[in-house]
Amino acid sequence: MAKKSKRNSGPRADGNRAELMEKRAAERAAVQQVPTRPFAGLAAECDLVAMREFVPSASATLPVTAQISADRPLTVATVLPGAVAAIVRPDESDETPGQGLIGMQVQAFSTNLGADFAASILWAAGASAGESLPAANPSDMVPALTDVVQADAPLEITVYKNFDWWLAEGVEPTPEVQQAISQANELMMPSARIDGVSAAWWVDAGERAHLRWVRPEDEDELMKALARVHADGGLTLGEGSKFAGSFRAHGLLVPVFDLDIEMHPAEWTDATIELGRRIDEALAVDTPLTGEQLRSRDGIRGRQVTIR
Repeated sequence: MAKKSKRNSGPRADGNRAELMEKRAAERAAVQQVPTRPFAGLAAECDLVAMREFVPSASATLPVTAQISADRPLTVATVLPGAVAAIVRPDESDETPGQGLIGMQVQAFSTNLGADFAASILWAAGASAGESLPAANPSDMVPALTDVVQADAPLEITVYKNFDWWLAEGVEPTPEVQQAISQANELMMPSARIDGVSAAWWVDAGERAHLRWVRPEDEDELMKALARVHADGGLTLGEGSKFAGSFRAHGLLVPVFDLDIEMHPAEWTDATIELGRRIDEALAVDTPLTGEQLRSRDGIRGRQVTIR
């Protein structure tokens, strides 16, 4: 009886190599996968979405983790000169390390805004004073955003009436920088953060004002809650307001209300807090929607708005 050939027994080098390459490709794809909510896991998620999408001029000290070694303060801002990803602004003294500024509204970005943000923070922590980062261009090695920013820390946001804060105190602007600031000031829409609630923003859009409220809940659950409140006649901020619809931003739903332009932002605080209470109560209900509530939900879903 002839012996079996051992020619085809044992591991196949080409097969193993192909399997290894396939495994590595899958790992890279998992790392590069675009997250539905790029800032998920952060207490500041909703405010970061607002600063990325529609707040014109604001900043906040960035609460970074102990893993980030930075000898300078780091600040997240809505937009920086030239819409760059980050800059290190020199201080008055050449002996100081400067201030790291990370922009949310950038000219160039990847499909993973969370990775962009993390990469920009790391760059700002280690770059030299006077340098700027046009685009983040994160590598596969960039850590998770929750390893860079303290997950449970909210943002203490400062809202500005213009973009004069682009200049460090005592610095004389060049004609080009002054022109850029003047142009930005002419285009900006006044805004204010509503006190007492999370990530509710008043924005002056010209003919009318808006309340744009970035909500952290799952979209389907929030839609049900809004439908319950709407069916009861409670989806309002009172006289001078009207529910306009909603839009999606980075995996979150943003209800929008038209407001009387003549009223001060602070005049909407109590009504916003009360509406938040009604929404929270509706979120706690787990019974099926009634026929009227289903019609309200369909109507809300059909009222998508576009921001400008």
